[in-house]
Amino acid sequence: MSALSDLPPLRESLEAHGLMADKGLGQHFLLDLNITRKIARLAGPLEGRQVLEIGPGPGGLTRALLEAGAHVTVIEKDQRFLPLLKDLSAISEDRLKIEMADALKVNETDLTGGAPVTIVSNLPYNIGTALLIKWLTGSYRPASMTLMFQKEVAQRIVARPGDDAYGRLALIAQATAQAKIVMEAPARAFTPPPKVDSAVVRLDPLPDRPPEPLISALERVSQAAFGQRRKMLRSSLKVVGGADLCESAGIDPSRRAETLALEEFMALASALLKAETTA
Repeated sequence: MSALSDLPPLRESLEAHGLMADKGLGQHFLLDLNITRKIARLAGPLEGRQVLEIGPGPGGLTRALLEAGAHVTVIEKDQRFLPLLKDLSAISEDRLKIEMADALKVNETDLTGGAPVTIVSNLPYNIGTALLIKWLTGSYRPASMTLMFQKEVAQRIVARPGDDAYGRLALIAQATAQAKIVMEAPARAFTPPPKVDSAVVRLDPLPDRPPEPLISALERVSQAAFGQRRKMLRSSLKVVGGADLCESAGIDPSRRAETLALEEFMALASALLKAETTA
């Protein structure tokens, strides 16, 4: 990839175009190619693979993905970065496709043609969680996801019962995927440095993923339970059946949400779905 290696450092490219991060869009740039190359490696073998990247900004991670041999589709909302991305596209041997759009609104299947796609992204802070929920609960099925989040969000994704971070996000993620923190990145690795550290989470979809109606029921049960997490389930779940729902699922209604394992929440979701379909 001699053409890629001949590119100027990212910092020089940004200065040449007079570009700075837009905090309103949650932008914090990864300019250290050693870090972006490590993220690409953590995503697995990428030679010839289809990769989707959200919020590439100046293209630091994009460079690493192209170096790894991937065919990359990037979704970028900020028009300021189009010239930099076009420079990358020009030397990518037709392996970079640029889509200027809002990632929350795009149809990923239309962009990628339905082929198995690996998502690798340093996600914009202000939409990272929303995008993850979209990919975990929607009809689009990525082959795997290697995603950079604020460290606090990453911990919420992998949290277990009893952890302070345990809640709805952990349940949805772990009901649909195997999730693991595979790398941490200090704030100083970014330009400009955010106020918090970050971490990369690798998510591999489970082969026996629950059907969408059950996931939807899990979302509603967990939202109610953790919306009032200090209350007993008979109170916090009142909106979806309270003590009766707990009894149907074989769960003690005097317990609190933070003590229930994923399997117990799935039992509550199944009971809710059954109650709704027989009503």
